[in-house]
Amino acid sequence: MLIERIYDEDLAQASYFIGCQRQGEAVVVDPRRDIGVYQAMAAANGMRIVAVTETHIHADYLSGSRELAAATGAALYVSGEGGVDWQYGFTAERLYDGSTITIGNITVKALHTPGHTPEHLSFLITDGAFTDQPGYLLSGDFVFAGDLGRPDLLDEAAGGVDTRFAGAKHLFASLRDVFLSLPDHVQVHPGHGSGSACGKALGAVPSTTVGYERLYAWWGPYLAADDEQGFIDELLDGQPDAHAYFARMKKENREGPALLGSRAPLQELSAADVVRGLDANELTFVDTRPNTAVHEGTVAGALNIPAGKSTASFGSWAVDPARDLRPLVLLASDQEQAHDLWDHLVRVGIDRVAGYVTGLEGLPTSVPRTVAPEDLASLERALLLDVRAKGEHAAGHIPGSQQLSGGRVLWNLDQLPTEGTIVTYCQSGVRSSVAANALRHEGYDVVELEGSYAAWAAAN
Repeated sequence: MLIERIYDEDLAQASYFIGCQRQGEAVVVDPRRDIGVYQAMAAANGMRIVAVTETHIHADYLSGSRELAAATGAALYVSGEGGVDWQYGFTAERLYDGSTITIGNITVKALHTPGHTPEHLSFLITDGAFTDQPGYLLSGDFVFAGDLGRPDLLDEAAGGVDTRFAGAKHLFASLRDVFLSLPDHVQVHPGHGSGSACGKALGAVPSTTVGYERLYAWWGPYLAADDEQGFIDELLDGQPDAHAYFARMKKENREGPALLGSRAPLQELSAADVVRGLDANELTFVDTRPNTAVHEGTVAGALNIPAGKSTASFGSWAVDPARDLRPLVLLASDQEQAHDLWDHLVRVGIDRVAGYVTGLEGLPTSVPRTVAPEDLASLERALLLDVRAKGEHAAGHIPGSQQLSGGRVLWNLDQLPTEGTIVTYCQSGVRSSVAANALRHEGYDVVELEGSYAAWAAAN
Protein backbone atom coordinates (compact mmCIF):
# COMPACT_ATOMS: atom_id res chain seq x y z
CA MET A 1 0.00 0.00 0.00
CA LEU A 2 1.07 3.54 -0.74
CA ILE A 3 -0.04 6.54 1.34
CA GLU A 4 1.27 9.93 0.24
CA ARG A 5 0.48 13.23 1.94
CA ILE A 6 0.27 16.23 -0.41
CA TYR A 7 0.63 19.33 1.73
CA ASP A 8 -0.17 22.90 0.75
CA GLU A 9 1.93 25.21 2.93
CA ASP A 10 -0.15 28.18 1.79
CA LEU A 11 -3.44 27.01 3.30
CA ALA A 12 -1.91 24.46 5.73
CA GLN A 13 -4.06 21.84 3.99
CA ALA A 14 -3.33 18.14 3.48
CA SER A 15 -4.76 15.80 0.88
CA TYR A 16 -3.96 12.10 0.56
CA PHE A 17 -3.13 9.71 -2.25
CA ILE A 18 -3.77 6.07 -1.33
CA GLY A 19 -2.67 3.46 -3.82
CA CYS A 20 -2.63 -0.29 -4.29
CA GLN A 21 0.57 -1.27 -6.14
CA ARG A 22 -0.71 -4.70 -7.02
CA GLN A 23 -3.95 -3.45 -8.54
CA GLY A 24 -2.43 -0.24 -9.93
CA GLU A 25 -5.34 1.82 -8.59
CA ALA A 26 -5.59 4.79 -6.25
CA VAL A 27 -8.09 6.89 -4.32
CA VAL A 28 -7.51 10.58 -3.51
CA VAL A 29 -8.98 12.22 -0.41
CA ASP A 30 -9.57 15.99 -0.08
CA PRO A 31 -7.79 17.13 -3.27
CA ARG A 32 -7.23 20.76 -4.12
CA ARG A 33 -8.28 22.29 -7.45
CA ASP A 34 -4.89 22.44 -9.18
CA ILE A 35 -4.89 18.70 -9.72
CA GLY A 36 -1.63 18.17 -11.61
CA VAL A 37 0.16 16.94 -8.49
CA TYR A 38 -2.20 13.95 -8.18
CA GLN A 39 -2.02 13.07 -11.86
CA ALA A 40 1.77 13.22 -11.71
CA MET A 41 1.84 11.00 -8.63
CA ALA A 42 -0.39 8.43 -10.31
CA ALA A 43 1.81 8.42 -13.41
CA ALA A 44 5.01 8.11 -11.37
CA ASN A 45 3.62 5.04 -9.59
CA GLY A 46 1.97 3.44 -12.60
CA MET A 47 -1.50 3.85 -11.13
CA ARG A 48 -4.95 5.00 -12.20
CA ILE A 49 -7.01 7.25 -9.95
CA VAL A 50 -10.30 5.35 -9.72
CA ALA A 51 -11.97 7.10 -6.77
CA VAL A 52 -12.03 10.63 -5.34
CA THR A 53 -13.66 11.64 -2.08
CA GLU A 54 -13.61 14.27 0.65
CA THR A 55 -14.16 14.36 4.37
CA HIS A 56 -16.67 17.23 4.50
CA ILE A 57 -17.88 20.48 2.94
CA HIS A 58 -14.75 22.57 3.33
CA ALA A 59 -14.68 26.22 4.36
CA ASP A 60 -11.02 27.17 3.95
CA TYR A 61 -10.35 26.11 0.35
CA LEU A 62 -12.27 25.20 -2.78
CA SER A 63 -12.39 21.44 -3.19
CA GLY A 64 -10.82 19.76 -6.21
CA SER A 65 -12.85 16.57 -5.91
CA ARG A 66 -15.13 17.30 -8.87
CA GLU A 67 -12.18 18.59 -10.90
CA LEU A 68 -10.07 15.47 -10.36
CA ALA A 69 -12.96 13.06 -10.94
CA ALA A 70 -13.87 14.83 -14.20
CA ALA A 71 -10.26 14.78 -15.42
CA THR A 72 -9.61 11.11 -14.61
CA GLY A 73 -13.01 9.49 -14.97
CA ALA A 74 -12.80 8.39 -11.34
CA ALA A 75 -15.89 7.67 -9.26
CA LEU A 76 -16.78 10.62 -7.04
CA TYR A 77 -17.93 10.05 -3.45
CA VAL A 78 -19.21 12.56 -0.88
CA SER A 79 -20.89 12.36 2.51
CA GLY A 80 -24.58 11.58 2.67
CA GLU A 81 -24.68 12.18 6.42
CA GLY A 82 -25.70 15.30 8.33
CA GLY A 83 -29.41 15.47 7.52
CA VAL A 84 -31.28 17.28 4.77
CA ASP A 85 -29.63 20.65 5.45
CA TRP A 86 -26.14 19.30 4.79
CA GLN A 87 -26.50 17.46 1.50
CA TYR A 88 -24.24 18.21 -1.45
CA GLY A 89 -25.97 19.80 -4.41
CA PHE A 90 -24.20 17.90 -7.21
CA THR A 91 -24.22 14.35 -8.51
CA ALA A 92 -21.93 11.95 -6.67
CA GLU A 93 -22.17 8.64 -4.87
CA ARG A 94 -23.09 9.05 -1.18
CA LEU A 95 -21.09 7.59 1.69
CA TYR A 96 -22.63 6.83 5.06
CA ASP A 97 -21.27 5.56 8.34
CA GLY A 98 -19.78 2.15 7.51
CA SER A 99 -19.68 2.64 3.72
CA THR A 100 -16.52 1.37 2.04
CA ILE A 101 -14.36 2.07 -1.00
CA THR A 102 -12.19 -0.88 -2.03
CA ILE A 103 -9.10 -0.85 -4.24
CA GLY A 104 -7.26 -4.16 -4.41
CA ASN A 105 -6.60 -5.32 -0.86
CA ILE A 106 -7.17 -1.85 0.58
CA THR A 107 -10.43 -0.94 2.28
CA VAL A 108 -11.34 2.70 2.97
CA LYS A 109 -14.20 2.75 5.50
CA ALA A 110 -16.26 5.88 6.16
CA LEU A 111 -16.91 6.81 9.79
CA HIS A 112 -19.44 9.53 10.57
CA THR A 113 -17.64 11.93 12.92
CA PRO A 114 -19.81 15.06 13.27
CA GLY A 115 -18.76 18.08 15.29
CA HIS A 116 -16.69 20.28 13.04
CA THR A 117 -19.58 19.95 10.58
CA PRO A 118 -22.71 17.78 10.72
CA GLU A 119 -21.82 15.70 7.64
CA HIS A 120 -18.15 15.13 8.47
CA LEU A 121 -16.60 11.74 7.64
CA SER A 122 -13.28 10.25 8.67
CA PHE A 123 -11.74 7.39 6.69
CA LEU A 124 -10.40 4.26 8.37
CA ILE A 125 -7.93 2.38 6.18
CA THR A 126 -7.08 -1.31 6.30
CA ASP A 127 -4.27 -2.83 4.24
CA GLY A 128 -5.63 -6.33 3.64
CA ALA A 129 -2.32 -7.55 2.26
CA PHE A 130 -0.98 -7.56 5.83
CA THR A 131 -3.91 -7.67 8.23
CA ASP A 132 -7.65 -7.45 8.60
CA GLN A 133 -7.24 -4.74 11.25
CA PRO A 134 -7.28 -0.99 10.46
CA GLY A 135 -3.99 0.85 10.62
CA TYR A 136 -4.66 4.41 9.49
CA LEU A 137 -7.27 7.12 9.97
CA LEU A 138 -7.66 10.09 7.64
CA SER A 139 -9.34 12.37 10.16
CA GLY A 140 -10.03 15.45 8.04
CA ASP A 141 -11.01 18.33 10.33
CA PHE A 142 -12.09 16.02 13.16
CA VAL A 143 -8.86 15.32 15.04
CA PHE A 144 -5.62 17.19 14.43
CA ALA A 145 -2.23 16.59 15.99
CA GLY A 146 -2.81 18.05 19.45
CA ASP A 147 -6.12 19.73 18.65
CA LEU A 148 -9.64 19.35 17.27
CA GLY A 149 -11.58 20.89 14.42
CA ARG A 150 -13.44 23.98 15.58
CA PRO A 151 -17.24 23.62 15.77
CA ASP A 152 -17.99 27.34 15.46
CA LEU A 153 -17.28 27.93 11.76
CA LEU A 154 -20.91 27.41 10.81
CA ASP A 155 -21.72 30.41 13.01
CA GLU A 156 -18.70 32.44 11.91
CA ALA A 157 -18.76 31.71 8.19
CA ALA A 158 -21.98 30.03 7.13
CA GLY A 159 -24.64 32.16 8.78
CA GLY A 160 -25.50 29.74 11.57
CA VAL A 161 -26.86 30.89 14.92
CA ASP A 162 -25.37 29.24 18.01
CA THR A 163 -24.64 26.01 16.13
CA ARG A 164 -21.28 25.89 17.92
CA PHE A 165 -22.83 24.41 21.05
CA ALA A 166 -24.48 21.50 19.27
CA GLY A 167 -21.30 21.03 17.23
CA ALA A 168 -19.19 20.87 20.38
CA LYS A 169 -21.54 18.26 21.87
CA HIS A 170 -21.31 16.19 18.69
CA LEU A 171 -17.53 16.47 18.74
CA PHE A 172 -17.41 15.19 22.31
CA ALA A 173 -19.58 12.22 21.30
CA SER A 174 -17.49 11.52 18.18
CA LEU A 175 -14.34 11.39 20.28
CA ARG A 176 -15.92 9.16 22.91
CA ASP A 177 -17.81 6.77 20.65
CA VAL A 178 -15.63 6.64 17.54
CA PHE A 179 -12.08 7.91 17.98
CA LEU A 180 -11.34 6.45 21.40
CA SER A 181 -12.83 3.11 20.37
CA LEU A 182 -9.99 2.65 17.86
CA PRO A 183 -6.78 0.76 18.73
CA ASP A 184 -3.95 2.92 20.04
CA HIS A 185 -1.65 1.94 17.16
CA VAL A 186 -3.87 3.51 14.47
CA GLN A 187 -1.97 6.31 12.74
CA VAL A 188 -3.94 9.55 12.43
CA HIS A 189 -3.41 11.72 9.34
CA PRO A 190 -5.30 15.02 9.70
CA GLY A 191 -6.51 17.42 7.01
CA HIS A 192 -4.62 20.46 8.32
CA GLY A 193 -1.42 21.45 10.04
CA SER A 194 -0.09 24.39 12.01
CA GLY A 195 -1.32 27.74 10.68
CA SER A 196 -4.79 26.63 9.67
CA ALA A 197 -7.75 28.64 10.97
CA CYS A 198 -9.76 25.39 11.29
CA GLY A 199 -8.46 24.93 14.85
CA LYS A 200 -6.78 27.06 17.49
CA ALA A 201 -3.63 25.10 18.42
CA LEU A 202 -2.78 22.69 15.62
CA GLY A 203 0.51 20.85 15.93
CA ALA A 204 3.19 21.12 13.27
CA VAL A 205 3.85 17.37 13.05
CA PRO A 206 2.21 15.73 10.02
CA SER A 207 0.60 12.80 11.88
CA THR A 208 -0.11 11.32 15.27
CA THR A 209 -1.68 8.16 16.71
CA VAL A 210 -4.87 7.39 18.57
CA GLY A 211 -2.84 6.33 21.60
CA TYR A 212 -0.74 9.50 21.67
CA GLU A 213 -3.80 11.74 21.46
CA ARG A 214 -5.56 9.66 24.12
CA LEU A 215 -2.66 10.27 26.52
CA TYR A 216 -1.51 13.80 25.71
CA ALA A 217 -4.13 15.84 23.83
CA TRP A 218 -5.66 18.72 25.81
CA TRP A 219 -9.10 17.12 25.55
CA GLY A 220 -8.05 13.76 27.02
CA PRO A 221 -8.77 14.58 30.69
CA TYR A 222 -12.24 15.91 29.83
CA LEU A 223 -13.13 12.66 28.03
CA ALA A 224 -11.63 10.55 30.81
CA ALA A 225 -13.75 12.41 33.39
CA ASP A 226 -16.83 12.46 31.11
CA ASP A 227 -16.83 16.25 31.61
CA GLU A 228 -18.79 17.37 28.56
CA GLN A 229 -19.39 20.96 29.74
CA GLY A 230 -15.77 21.51 30.66
CA PHE A 231 -14.79 20.19 27.25
CA ILE A 232 -17.23 22.53 25.48
CA ASP A 233 -16.05 25.57 27.43
CA GLU A 234 -12.39 24.88 26.68
CA LEU A 235 -13.02 24.03 23.03
CA LEU A 236 -14.94 27.22 22.25
CA ASP A 237 -12.66 29.58 24.17
CA GLY A 238 -10.14 31.56 22.13
CA GLN A 239 -10.91 30.28 18.64
CA PRO A 240 -9.16 32.44 15.99
CA ASP A 241 -10.88 34.85 13.63
CA ALA A 242 -12.66 33.14 10.76
CA HIS A 243 -11.84 34.68 7.38
CA ALA A 244 -14.84 36.11 5.56
CA TYR A 245 -14.12 34.15 2.38
CA PHE A 246 -14.98 30.95 4.28
CA ALA A 247 -18.67 31.68 3.65
CA ARG A 248 -18.10 31.67 -0.11
CA MET A 249 -16.09 28.43 0.10
CA LYS A 250 -18.86 26.71 2.07
CA LYS A 251 -21.49 27.73 -0.46
CA GLU A 252 -19.46 26.80 -3.56
CA ASN A 253 -18.22 23.52 -2.12
CA ARG A 254 -21.75 22.50 -1.23
CA GLU A 255 -23.18 23.42 -4.64
CA GLY A 256 -20.16 22.09 -6.54
CA PRO A 257 -17.13 24.18 -7.55
CA ALA A 258 -16.96 25.25 -11.17
CA LEU A 259 -14.86 22.92 -13.32
CA LEU A 260 -11.70 24.54 -14.64
CA GLY A 261 -10.80 21.91 -17.22
CA SER A 262 -7.49 22.24 -19.01
CA ARG A 263 -6.01 25.71 -18.40
CA ALA A 264 -3.95 27.24 -21.20
CA PRO A 265 -0.63 28.81 -20.15
CA LEU A 266 -0.95 32.44 -19.11
CA GLN A 267 0.26 34.91 -21.73
CA GLU A 268 2.48 37.93 -21.14
CA LEU A 269 0.55 41.12 -21.79
CA SER A 270 1.90 44.36 -23.24
CA ALA A 271 1.97 47.48 -21.11
CA ALA A 272 -0.32 49.19 -23.62
CA ASP A 273 -2.96 46.45 -23.32
CA VAL A 274 -2.82 46.60 -19.53
CA VAL A 275 -3.14 50.40 -19.51
CA ARG A 276 -6.18 50.21 -21.78
CA GLY A 277 -7.76 47.60 -19.53
CA LEU A 278 -7.08 49.61 -16.39
CA ASP A 279 -8.39 52.83 -17.95
CA ALA A 280 -11.58 51.03 -18.99
CA ASN A 281 -11.90 49.53 -15.48
CA GLU A 282 -11.83 46.07 -17.05
CA LEU A 283 -8.69 44.74 -15.31
CA THR A 284 -7.26 44.63 -11.80
CA PHE A 285 -3.50 44.80 -11.35
CA VAL A 286 -1.88 42.61 -8.70
CA ASP A 287 1.54 43.57 -7.39
CA THR A 288 3.06 40.36 -6.06
CA ARG A 289 6.19 41.91 -4.55
CA PRO A 290 6.85 42.30 -0.80
CA ASN A 291 5.28 45.32 0.87
CA THR A 292 8.67 47.05 1.15
CA ALA A 293 9.01 47.07 -2.65
CA VAL A 294 5.38 48.14 -3.12
CA HIS A 295 6.01 51.13 -0.84
CA GLU A 296 8.63 52.36 -3.30
CA GLY A 297 5.99 52.59 -6.03
CA THR A 298 3.35 50.44 -7.66
CA VAL A 299 0.57 50.63 -10.23
CA ALA A 300 -2.08 53.08 -9.09
CA GLY A 301 -5.00 51.17 -7.53
CA ALA A 302 -3.11 47.86 -7.50
CA LEU A 303 -3.77 45.08 -5.05
CA ASN A 304 -0.83 43.65 -3.10
CA ILE A 305 -0.88 39.84 -2.96
CA PRO A 306 2.70 38.83 -2.15
CA ALA A 307 4.14 35.84 -3.99
CA GLY A 308 5.21 33.03 -1.68
CA LYS A 309 3.70 30.61 0.74
CA SER A 310 0.59 32.76 1.49
CA THR A 311 -0.56 33.76 -2.00
CA ALA A 312 -3.92 31.98 -1.73
CA SER A 313 -4.50 33.21 1.81
CA PHE A 314 -3.79 36.84 1.00
CA GLY A 315 -5.58 36.58 -2.32
CA SER A 316 -8.73 35.56 -0.47
CA TRP A 317 -8.41 38.72 1.65
CA ALA A 318 -7.97 41.07 -1.29
CA VAL A 319 -10.29 39.63 -3.95
CA ASP A 320 -13.96 38.73 -3.71
CA PRO A 321 -14.71 37.10 -7.08
CA ALA A 322 -18.38 36.87 -6.18
CA ARG A 323 -18.75 40.64 -6.58
CA ASP A 324 -15.74 41.73 -8.65
CA LEU A 325 -15.66 40.11 -12.07
CA ARG A 326 -12.61 41.95 -13.41
CA PRO A 327 -9.78 39.57 -14.44
CA LEU A 328 -6.43 39.95 -12.71
CA VAL A 329 -3.10 40.90 -14.24
CA LEU A 330 -0.25 39.39 -12.23
CA LEU A 331 3.23 40.83 -11.80
CA ALA A 332 5.52 37.82 -12.26
CA SER A 333 9.12 37.12 -13.19
CA ASP A 334 8.11 34.74 -15.98
CA GLN A 335 5.33 32.48 -17.22
CA GLU A 336 6.22 29.69 -14.80
CA GLN A 337 5.87 31.93 -11.76
CA ALA A 338 2.66 33.43 -13.15
CA HIS A 339 1.11 29.98 -13.50
CA ASP A 340 2.25 29.00 -9.99
CA LEU A 341 0.56 32.12 -8.62
CA TRP A 342 -2.59 31.23 -10.55
CA ASP A 343 -2.48 27.68 -9.12
CA HIS A 344 -2.55 29.16 -5.62
CA LEU A 345 -5.39 31.53 -6.44
CA VAL A 346 -7.70 28.87 -7.90
CA ARG A 347 -7.45 27.01 -4.59
CA VAL A 348 -9.67 29.76 -3.16
CA GLY A 349 -11.82 30.22 -6.25
CA ILE A 350 -10.01 33.18 -7.82
CA ASP A 351 -10.09 31.86 -11.37
CA ARG A 352 -10.19 34.91 -13.64
CA VAL A 353 -6.60 35.81 -14.58
CA ALA A 354 -6.03 37.63 -17.86
CA GLY A 355 -2.25 37.27 -18.00
CA TYR A 356 0.93 38.67 -16.53
CA VAL A 357 3.60 41.34 -16.94
CA THR A 358 7.21 41.12 -15.84
CA GLY A 359 7.67 44.75 -14.80
CA LEU A 360 6.04 48.12 -14.22
CA GLU A 361 7.53 49.87 -17.24
CA GLY A 362 4.92 51.78 -19.19
CA LEU A 363 2.29 51.45 -16.46
CA PRO A 364 0.88 54.34 -14.37
CA THR A 365 2.51 54.20 -10.95
CA SER A 366 2.24 56.01 -7.64
CA VAL A 367 3.82 55.75 -4.19
CA PRO A 368 1.48 54.52 -1.42
CA ARG A 369 1.24 56.86 1.54
CA THR A 370 2.91 55.84 4.79
CA VAL A 371 3.47 57.50 8.14
CA ALA A 372 6.34 57.05 10.58
CA PRO A 373 5.46 55.98 14.15
CA GLU A 374 6.77 59.26 15.55
CA ASP A 375 4.41 61.22 13.28
CA LEU A 376 1.31 59.13 13.91
CA ALA A 377 -0.05 61.29 16.73
CA SER A 378 0.04 64.43 14.57
CA LEU A 379 -1.65 62.84 11.54
CA GLU A 380 -5.28 63.77 11.17
CA ARG A 381 -7.19 60.56 10.67
CA ALA A 382 -10.72 59.19 10.72
CA LEU A 383 -9.73 55.72 11.91
CA LEU A 384 -6.70 53.81 13.15
CA LEU A 385 -7.30 50.25 11.95
CA ASP A 386 -5.58 47.21 13.46
CA VAL A 387 -5.86 44.38 10.89
CA ARG A 388 -4.31 41.74 13.14
CA ALA A 389 -6.28 38.94 14.78
CA LYS A 390 -8.45 39.53 17.85
CA GLY A 391 -5.95 37.76 20.11
CA GLU A 392 -3.06 39.91 18.92
CA HIS A 393 -5.07 43.09 19.47
CA ALA A 394 -6.05 41.96 22.95
CA ALA A 395 -2.40 41.25 23.82
CA GLY A 396 -1.39 44.83 23.01
CA HIS A 397 -2.41 47.55 20.57
CA ILE A 398 -2.04 51.22 19.75
CA PRO A 399 -4.47 53.22 21.91
CA GLY A 400 -7.55 54.31 20.02
CA SER A 401 -7.27 51.65 17.33
CA GLN A 402 -10.17 49.56 16.06
CA GLN A 403 -9.58 45.85 15.35
CA LEU A 404 -10.83 44.25 12.14
CA SER A 405 -8.75 41.34 10.91
CA GLY A 406 -7.37 41.55 7.39
CA GLY A 407 -9.41 38.59 6.19
CA ARG A 408 -12.65 40.39 7.08
CA VAL A 409 -11.98 43.98 5.97
CA LEU A 410 -13.54 43.87 2.49
CA TRP A 411 -16.65 42.17 3.86
CA ASN A 412 -17.20 44.76 6.63
CA LEU A 413 -16.85 48.07 4.83
CA ASP A 414 -19.89 49.31 6.74
CA GLN A 415 -17.64 49.46 9.82
CA LEU A 416 -15.30 51.95 8.12
CA PRO A 417 -15.72 55.71 7.74
CA THR A 418 -16.81 56.88 4.28
CA GLU A 419 -14.68 60.02 4.52
CA GLY A 420 -11.29 60.85 5.95
CA THR A 421 -8.00 58.99 6.22
CA ILE A 422 -7.71 55.42 7.48
CA VAL A 423 -4.35 54.42 8.98
CA THR A 424 -3.66 50.68 8.94
CA TYR A 425 -1.19 48.54 10.82
CA CYS A 426 -0.50 44.87 11.60
CA GLN A 427 2.50 43.36 13.35
CA SER A 428 5.25 43.87 10.79
CA GLY A 429 3.53 45.45 7.76
CA VAL A 430 2.79 42.51 5.44
CA ARG A 431 -0.88 42.04 6.33
CA SER A 432 -1.38 45.79 6.57
CA SER A 433 -0.16 46.21 2.99
CA VAL A 434 -2.60 43.56 1.72
CA ALA A 435 -5.54 45.17 3.52
CA ALA A 436 -4.50 48.77 2.78
CA ASN A 437 -4.15 48.21 -0.95
CA ALA A 438 -7.46 46.35 -1.06
CA LEU A 439 -9.09 49.40 0.56
CA ARG A 440 -7.32 51.79 -1.81
CA HIS A 441 -8.64 49.69 -4.67
CA GLU A 442 -12.12 50.32 -3.24
CA GLY A 443 -11.50 54.09 -3.22
CA TYR A 444 -10.54 54.69 0.42
CA ASP A 445 -7.82 57.12 1.49
CA VAL A 446 -5.38 54.86 3.32
CA VAL A 447 -2.04 55.50 5.01
CA GLU A 448 0.10 52.60 6.29
CA LEU A 449 2.05 52.82 9.52
CA GLU A 450 5.73 52.27 8.70
CA GLY A 451 7.00 49.16 10.46
CA SER A 452 3.48 48.63 11.85
CA TYR A 453 2.92 47.70 15.50
CA ALA A 454 6.44 46.35 16.03
CA ALA A 455 7.94 49.72 15.10
CA TRP A 456 5.40 51.65 17.15
CA ALA A 457 5.99 49.45 20.19
CA ALA A 458 9.77 49.86 19.89
CA ALA A 459 9.37 53.63 19.70
CA ASN A 460 6.99 53.77 22.65
